[in-house]
Amino acid sequence: MRGFTTFSTLAVLAGMAAALEPITVKGNAFFQGDKRWYIRGVDYQPGGPSNLQDPLANPDRCKRDIVLFKELGLNAIRIYTVDNSKNHDECMKELEDAGIYLILDLNTPDRSINRADPESTYNVVYHQHIFATVDAFSKYDNTAMFFAANEVVNDEKTTSAATYVKAVIRDLKQYIKKQSPRTIPVGYSAADVSQNRQQMAEYLNCGTDEEARGDFFAFNDYSWCGDSSFKTAGWDQKVENFKDYSVPLYFSEYGCNQLGEEIVTRTFQEVESLYSTDMTVVFSGGLVYEYSQEDNKFGLVEISKDNKSVKKRDDFNNLMKQFKAVDNPSGDGDYQSDLKPSSCPSFVKGKWEANNTLPTIDAASKKLIANGAGKPLGNANTGSASTGSSSTDSSETASASGAASTGDDSQGAASSSSVQGVFLATAAIVGGMMLML
Repeated sequence: MRGFTTFSTLAVLAGMAAALEPITVKGNAFFQGDKRWYIRGVDYQPGGPSNLQDPLANPDRCKRDIVLFKELGLNAIRIYTVDNSKNHDECMKELEDAGIYLILDLNTPDRSINRADPESTYNVVYHQHIFATVDAFSKYDNTAMFFAANEVVNDEKTTSAATYVKAVIRDLKQYIKKQSPRTIPVGYSAADVSQNRQQMAEYLNCGTDEEARGDFFAFNDYSWCGDSSFKTAGWDQKVENFKDYSVPLYFSEYGCNQLGEEIVTRTFQEVESLYSTDMTVVFSGGLVYEYSQEDNKFGLVEISKDNKSVKKRDDFNNLMKQFKAVDNPSGDGDYQSDLKPSSCPSFVKGKWEANNTLPTIDAASKKLIANGAGKPLGNANTGSASTGSSSTDSSETASASGAASTGDDSQGAASSSSVQGVFLATAAIVGGMMLML
């Protein structure tokens, strides 16, 4: 009996030792406790946008891949889409034991802000989905941060949709403050679009309302191609442009695979620069695009059609060598703790049309913030979020990746019955909460 007790105690202590400390934001950097944390990660969505699956809902497959994550030396993965109705405990625990954090997109192709008509998708159905996904993942200490949206603004014609992205960041931060057991950073992943990347970053970091400002900003970068350099790739200019940005920045996708018209094996020379003090005064690492070989040929590995085997590509071995050869800077990497929020970019017709007055969330969605999102409804047969009335009481006006963009305005229409079913299910959740008041 004594031996059993001792064994049990040791097992508990071992489990406690394996727990990861939640990631926090201090100034323009991420921290793991008192130690600065740099993202060394990959984008992870086996099947790609053409065959979207929840990679954390299948323990056999996630365990298979975590072995290779550890070989690469990763501390983070990004997942673009999950099913919030599934159980993720086992995979999240396996990631935690491997020292790996999750960076999670809260949207799905059918639950996202439509860049062409953002007001139509900013409603209680949408809010219930993203809030329920927060509930599903806020309990895990190794959930590092949430993306409120991905590549919604992708050219000069869609900048007005940034107003709704900022509103979603506000809504999520309010929900997390009220319903989450801890604070979890919320930010945005921007497309590799030079015309408005700076304005988007400034817009999501401006204004007096702290809840409406992002906790971090990330963007895709495919400027370092082949045998390049810090200056040739324009990274020196990115550091200069963002030197006064007051919250963390990182690359949500990187790893150019093209020279001219040719797809090439990547050597990942940029890793040395990314984790040097040339960059770390402003940037906090990044996520390599992507883990599995999909139609766009960015994969580090090839997964067999029966999902039983994984073959490492040369890209995998090259990235592993670079990660092993390059250490993070000593100390805090010259991060800055006293920078001020950005100034809001000026409205320019046809160039930058985001509004500093955000849409007001409606009463039904406010109930979700106050009382919780209720049962997660998942992704199956959910239809589009463009259903029912919009969530606004008023709305004043003033990528290389191929990943599922949450601003996609070309999604297939769902059947009216499935759309109506989801709207009624969400209405039932909200109605039940109202009865409890």
